[in-house]
Amino acid sequence: MSDTDSNELDNQVEETGPESQSNGELSHSDKMIGVFTEPGKMFEHTSKFPPKHKDWVIPLLILFILIGIIRSVSMMNEEVFLEAKQQQIENIEKMMEDGTLSNEQGEQAIESIDQQMEFMRGPVGWVINIVSTAIFGFIFLFIITGIYFLFIKLLLKGEGTYVHALVANGLVAYITIIQVILAAILTMALGSLIMDTSLASIMGTDKSTITGWLLAKINPISIWAYAVLSIGFAKMFKSESTGNYYALVFGLWLIGGLLVFFIAKAVPFLSFLNM
Repeated sequence: MSDTDSNELDNQVEETGPESQSNGELSHSDKMIGVFTEPGKMFEHTSKFPPKHKDWVIPLLILFILIGIIRSVSMMNEEVFLEAKQQQIENIEKMMEDGTLSNEQGEQAIESIDQQMEFMRGPVGWVINIVSTAIFGFIFLFIITGIYFLFIKLLLKGEGTYVHALVANGLVAYITIIQVILAAILTMALGSLIMDTSLASIMGTDKSTITGWLLAKINPISIWAYAVLSIGFAKMFKSESTGNYYALVFGLWLIGGLLVFFIAKAVPFLSFLNM
């Protein structure tokens, strides 16, 4: 092959990258790939065009449906089923000890656990689980994105809309999907309910303790996702520097998480937040 032919081939390869498509908008698949390969260039290019709702709806819908399906499949494993049942019983017993539930109410709740969990293992239960996961997932996402958006507009003076924040948050969900799949594989392999890929989950540490909370933050995939989210926000809101966005995203993750931790400790009814 001559030097001329080699240069032409190199140019063709370069032109297939997202960064080269400066005259046209990236497809959703290009954006999905860009999240993993070149998030900075991908988000910068995406910010030049009006945000599209499909860029946050598609990945999040996939994520929430996948979570619902994996939860239902996991409950078919008898060891995981018994562990989940025991966790619910322990939570109810804590609420009885704290006075949130009377002894009679607690005993009734414990007696109904078997029936409820068996029902959720059936086809109707699968549908309810998947639909409820999607509904509450989107509600939670809208709230969290709204918090990010307020801080970005009020503190960082970012130039963008709420939909720009949704797109950044939504596309990063493709990274979270990897964590969900890995957690599912670990759950089925170990026969134990693994919620994520954090050190706390893998070691089986109680996340309702401060040690468990700290170990829960040692999660490579979550750290990766929040780093990409920081880049996404910076580019979508036309910032020349990502430093402030790193501080905002990781600050809210840590400080907000610590606040939720203490609220859950103070209000027994919200103890599920520390699971």
